[in-house]
Amino acid sequence: MLNAQIDALSWEAATARVLGWAHARESRYVTICNVHVVVSAWRDAAYRKIINASDMATPDGAPVAWMLRRQGFDGQPRISGPDLMWALCERAAAARLPVYCYGSTEATLGQLEQRLLEAFPGLRITMEAPLFRALTPEEDAAAVDRINASGAGIVFVGLGCPKQERWIAEHRSKINAVLIGVGAAFDFHAGTMRRAPAWMRDNGLEWLHRLASEPGRLWKRYLVTNTLFILGATWQLLFGR
Repeated sequence: MLNAQIDALSWEAATARVLGWAHARESRYVTICNVHVVVSAWRDAAYRKIINASDMATPDGAPVAWMLRRQGFDGQPRISGPDLMWALCERAAAARLPVYCYGSTEATLGQLEQRLLEAFPGLRITMEAPLFRALTPEEDAAAVDRINASGAGIVFVGLGCPKQERWIAEHRSKINAVLIGVGAAFDFHAGTMRRAPAWMRDNGLEWLHRLASEPGRLWKRYLVTNTLFILGATWQLLFGR
């Protein structure tokens, strides 16, 4: 899709694939591809390389899932970061598989941990809020050691796009777990940010809810990326390229 390689797969296939890697403690990474990610990959060759090198790239955002359906993958569901994180936490709790959350702030992670443990009492979870600056090589190595020592099979990374995708690609061979960039999932599940209603998510209008919530920060992103996605998707559907 616009030169980004997105996987066509079911919810069951996506969760089973991640859990299989996680139980084996394989070093893998998963990218969650919404319109912003797809357009960013289209415009930035280095970022596109990261997306296309991922072990699994899920179609987040109704427009991305719709494009896959238009290309012959009937019934392709939207597999978003917050929903995938929730489903994997449920399965991890049942399997006693440790997970790790890396990103955001101490306050948000405190609320996130409380809500996850309320929903999944058996969940083994570790939280870490990294410093809001580039880490030194020694600090980064120490963070890698903490993650590996936790025994986590899945690491949810909430550093925001495109930082989180670059981070997970850089750490793929260092951390013995599945790294998944989940964007705003920490804030949604912690309750520090309100998520769009289901009817808006199902009809491709989640961006409008986000724009209304943070117009000053997001208006330019959505004006540019949504327009480019519509133009690029139309060109690809009409001419196959």
